[in-house]
Amino acid sequence: MNWLTEYVRPKLNKFLKGDSPIPENLWQRCPGCGEMLFHRDLGENLYVCHHCNHHLRISAQQRLEMLFDNAHFELIDLPEVLEDPLKFKDSKKYSDRLKTYREKTNNQDALLVGEGKIKGHLAVVAAFDFTFMGGSMGLFVGEGLVTAAQRAVNKKVPLIVIPASGGARMQEGILSLMQMPRTTVAVQMLRQKKLPYIVLLTDPTTGGVSASFAMLGDITIAEPKATIGFAGARVIEETIREKLPEGFQTSEYLLDHGMVDCIVNRKDLPKTIGTLISMINA
Repeated sequence: MNWLTEYVRPKLNKFLKGDSPIPENLWQRCPGCGEMLFHRDLGENLYVCHHCNHHLRISAQQRLEMLFDNAHFELIDLPEVLEDPLKFKDSKKYSDRLKTYREKTNNQDALLVGEGKIKGHLAVVAAFDFTFMGGSMGLFVGEGLVTAAQRAVNKKVPLIVIPASGGARMQEGILSLMQMPRTTVAVQMLRQKKLPYIVLLTDPTTGGVSASFAMLGDITIAEPKATIGFAGARVIEETIREKLPEGFQTSEYLLDHGMVDCIVNRKDLPKTIGTLISMINA
């Protein structure tokens, strides 16, 4: 018996005496500790569990709003790309799948690019949305990251990239894999102009994304307990026939092994990134 749905909700509905039923999405279970979290408390705490500090996944729009000063920023228009170049179909046509996710997220694809100020410092931020096909990287995302890098170069400001992705988009085949070297070249554009490139690793950052631009930051930050790696832990264990260490592929493990510079709680990210930009520009 579910205590909330079988007891609490009927009692509240009865108390309201005919008013609209209590919405189903008022509560959310924490993936970390299993505690039920009230949606308003969760939002006020930046979608971080106040019981166990688990950082829940959030959308690209929420990322940008949380990071930029006063949630004020300009969304950058990203170039149109060829849709469904392979006419791919599995259980569903790729074109239909894209339509479904666009309606679900109200976004064109898995990446948003915004420009604004972080603690007074102008920056370009490219944020992934995991709810759009697992944040997978295809032609649109690759072109978006190149556009973000070009914008940062033209404005002579830092580029901050926030991946949340399962990797390359299989429905675009080799064309999605080609975005790995393209994004690497985009990072090199910033290096040549001596502009800061900061990466904020979030849960999850895996596959071709982690094998390209996500691990090339001048400074690499991670949120607590984020899953970061290339292949899945089970696949690695089956391949090497060994038990992996405790906490393998987490932010904390990568910090201990020198692959992450620091782990920062979500509420402290604007201040930390703003301070880093200030120190670099000094």
